[in-house]
Amino acid sequence: LRSLITSNGRAMEVVTHLVNDTVEFYKWSLTIADKRVENWPMMSSPSPTLAISCLYLIFLWAGPRYMQDRQPFTLRKTLIVYNFSMVVLNFYIAKELLLASRAAGYSYLCQPVNYSSDVNEVRIASALWWYYISKGVEFLDTAFFILRKKFNQVSFLHVYHHCTMFILWWIGIKWVPGGQSFFGATINSSIHVLMYGYYGLAALGPHMQKYLWWKKYLTIIQMIQFHVTIGHAGYSLYTGCPFPCWMQWALIGYAVTFIILFANFYYHAYRRKPSSHKGGKPVANGTSAVTNGHSNMEEVEENGKRQKKGRAKRE
Repeated sequence: LRSLITSNGRAMEVVTHLVNDTVEFYKWSLTIADKRVENWPMMSSPSPTLAISCLYLIFLWAGPRYMQDRQPFTLRKTLIVYNFSMVVLNFYIAKELLLASRAAGYSYLCQPVNYSSDVNEVRIASALWWYYISKGVEFLDTAFFILRKKFNQVSFLHVYHHCTMFILWWIGIKWVPGGQSFFGATINSSIHVLMYGYYGLAALGPHMQKYLWWKKYLTIIQMIQFHVTIGHAGYSLYTGCPFPCWMQWALIGYAVTFIILFANFYYHAYRRKPSSHKGGKPVANGTSAVTNGHSNMEEVEENGKRQKKGRAKRE
């Protein structure tokens, strides 16, 4: 009994030291955080970001249970407004980053963070803040899937992407809202213009399908993006670019996880031969194309239509 008490006491001591060290490290890290953004909305503390992320995970668990015995919503008008609004937001972010980085004379190969109050630097930091906010707004993608009872679309890739991007970009804005951070955000927001444009057009109805032949290439563009990100960060590390090394290594590791997940998706969605149905008719493999963690809306023409079972609820 005495040894058990001693063991438990040591375990508590280790945990206490770990918590104290974590708190002290966070306090120290605040001393090197960007002072320009500390009073911006959501930036003074990680608590709002973590709370929203936790609510997202709770909804992932509770949402399907709530909808289990209910008819799916159609949300057609909501999806049209939402997707085209995201097109506008991402276009604004990409435009601001491109124009401000050009005005500031940014290098696309090596650009350290400038923490000054220069108008172009603040403009870049502001655009990156909006990029971070957009990752929180994108939680609605999952909510719409669940409310429409398309539970199969909420894949691991989908959840992994949405949950991690919002948290990681809070860190990015808190400490490095400028410099080479603009590079990946510019590429990704540009791709999101195409992606949400695709979703918006698809939500208009089945008559748009003939114009949406390019959905497969969204995934290819995404995978190219991750390879470019790795190459860009790797080059900066190799040349000793004065941009925080921890950020570069984090980008490389994060991009590698997406390459693996997207490659796995691409194989199942486009390369693997579909299984045969009993009557000899081909059946879809059940995997829908994913771009940036989203479904390619394999049955996107059903936006605003009834599902196979039961009548969908109106908005």
